[in-house]
Amino acid sequence: MGKHIKLRYNFGMNRRERLMRTLAGQPVDRPPVSFYEINGLDERADDGDPFNIYAHPSWMPLIELAREKSDRIVMRSVPMHAASPDPLAALTTIETWLEEGARYTRRTIRAGRRVFTSVDRRDPDVNTVWRVEHFLKGPDDLRAWLELPAPVCDGRPETSGVLSAEEALGDSGIVMIDTPDPLCLAADLFSMADYTVVATTEPALFHRLLERFAAVLWPKTEAVAAALPGRLWRIYGPEYAAVPYLHPRFFREYVVRYDTPIVRAIQRTGGYARLHSHGRLKAVLDDIAATGCDGLDPIEPPPQGDVELREVCEKYGAQMVLFGNLEASDIENLPTSEFELKVRRALAEGTAGRGRGFVLMPSSCPYGRVLSRLALANYRRMVEIVEEGV
Repeated sequence: MGKHIKLRYNFGMNRRERLMRTLAGQPVDRPPVSFYEINGLDERADDGDPFNIYAHPSWMPLIELAREKSDRIVMRSVPMHAASPDPLAALTTIETWLEEGARYTRRTIRAGRRVFTSVDRRDPDVNTVWRVEHFLKGPDDLRAWLELPAPVCDGRPETSGVLSAEEALGDSGIVMIDTPDPLCLAADLFSMADYTVVATTEPALFHRLLERFAAVLWPKTEAVAAALPGRLWRIYGPEYAAVPYLHPRFFREYVVRYDTPIVRAIQRTGGYARLHSHGRLKAVLDDIAATGCDGLDPIEPPPQGDVELREVCEKYGAQMVLFGNLEASDIENLPTSEFELKVRRALAEGTAGRGRGFVLMPSSCPYGRVLSRLALANYRRMVEIVEEGV
């Protein structure tokens, strides 16, 4: 791992306790520090898949740092053992092929004379999937989509993925259940350009699509929350209705209306609901709070976001645990002396006053095959500062 840096430990609280007490608004020995997607459990250096960027040796020191020093929050989705088959499965074909080093996946749904097609692309040196063609290209496609057989939610949750991850983590962290909201599933059917036009000009039609997804997600959330009570959840998708994509009034229509039942279902069994929304939050913060959620991430600082962490903490910190305020691009690009100032400012603002709690966390993580020495140094400094105290 190169030069060994000795960090000062606080043995008063293990990492799982620190995270759970933070979620509950209870005192902790220090703010938790999370690396978001990098958790030291899911990154497999021994996986020979040519699309696995973590096989590159430059990642190993960060994987070890996450495993040994970060307050680990491991994301898991929870599938359902469905009693009824997916009605679209019989109509769907899937093809995968390699082209100029990239891996493409085409999904085709045929219903009568109507054909819907999506295409995804994955490059070997970039840890993301790009959707290069979307199923729906406009309102007419949406109307036809709504005529397809509707999915249903029945069966029981498959909890083994969460339970096995919790066993592997022990007292070093927690599992966070990951779920899209209806808006995420709806918007993802379109390109961003087509989505913004349809969502703005055809709200009644778009609500029909949201209701279709809500009819599955609401009972699924209730079933999973009952089977796995008391966990942290992440609800992703609200950013699709934030500025600059849509006018803030649509956030109330497309997020608050459909996400509030998800939040309440999680909370009824003692869980904690965290809303995930990148970018500009100022115009929708009151609406985010109106869902009753327990947490918010990643609260990106200006210029990526449009509100300071201090403002969010002062107005909403009593309700919500605040996660984030470090920009992933700063980890990769800022000299460590400058990045340190960002870390110290985030800690000072996130822990000021009588907020429920703060978790220092980047907005995402590097996704290139080779992790730079600068990025590794900045991750290390993040942990050092938290353990040293602000």
